[in-house]
Amino acid sequence: MRIALAGAGAFGEKHLDGLKNIDGVEITSIISRRAEQAAAVAEKYGAKHSGTELEEALARDDVDAVILCTPTQMHAAQAIACMKAGKHVQVEIPLADSWADSEEVLRVQQETGKVCMVGHTRRFNPSHQYVHNKITGGEFNIQQMDVQTYFFRRKNMNAKGEARSWTDHLLWHHAAHTVDLFAYQAGKIVKANAVEGPIHPELGIAMDMSIQLKSETGAICTLSLSFNNDGPLGTFFRYIGDTATYIARYDDLVNGKEEPIDVSKVDVSMNGIELQDREFIAAIREGREPNSSVAQVLDCYRVLGELEKQLAAG
Repeated sequence: MRIALAGAGAFGEKHLDGLKNIDGVEITSIISRRAEQAAAVAEKYGAKHSGTELEEALARDDVDAVILCTPTQMHAAQAIACMKAGKHVQVEIPLADSWADSEEVLRVQQETGKVCMVGHTRRFNPSHQYVHNKITGGEFNIQQMDVQTYFFRRKNMNAKGEARSWTDHLLWHHAAHTVDLFAYQAGKIVKANAVEGPIHPELGIAMDMSIQLKSETGAICTLSLSFNNDGPLGTFFRYIGDTATYIARYDDLVNGKEEPIDVSKVDVSMNGIELQDREFIAAIREGREPNSSVAQVLDCYRVLGELEKQLAAG
């Protein structure tokens, strides 16, 4: 399986580190906005080609599939371009920043028949897999999810603290993780509300947001998001259920009393991003729909589109 990666920033390298652990995978092309960055990452991971334009990778016959870790605003158009060029594609979360663009990506996937997977990593973190297995096994039902997504990003910085060229978004990016996970764990979302705080004068986005969700099973979710939090960073999930309470912090899990739960045997790795990439590769090889396919996650973007309309209406 020969892979091109577009977007060689902090998250792109996380994918490359995961792909190193998958048998039969070769990184053949690295695409990045800056030629020198693309070349350096290509050298580090043994890719024979680097460049600044996605079209360069799509034109190569030694590229079977593409992983997109590019700015949010480019995701939909680039995913479509990959599939139309005959390449399978995994697009990092979010799929798009509009409902219409999300629908168009699904249309092209159905038209081309290519694997199109979206990077909803929470489906793959061992912590959330553990809870999902309890739910599907009939041992646990969610009553409420309480989620905090907190960062300190008053300037345009990436996960490495480096300046970046595009603006992140609490709704279309960070809320997408929880909206999809809640539906994955508790059923289709039937009610959603959102409020947002002041708009940042330079970044032009809301820095704080609160979202409420209800699923068809009656479970509820409260999601708090902030780019203003000068404290512990990341996303923390509290599952309150009928038989237990679980707190998930990325790949780690504890119970309601903060006692660690061993999730090391849940899957073949403890790295959610590696597991996500393993599913992408396996789906292509096996000719099947992957977990977190564009079809499976599309309803998340319907909800986000509805919330965007609410927020615009004030």
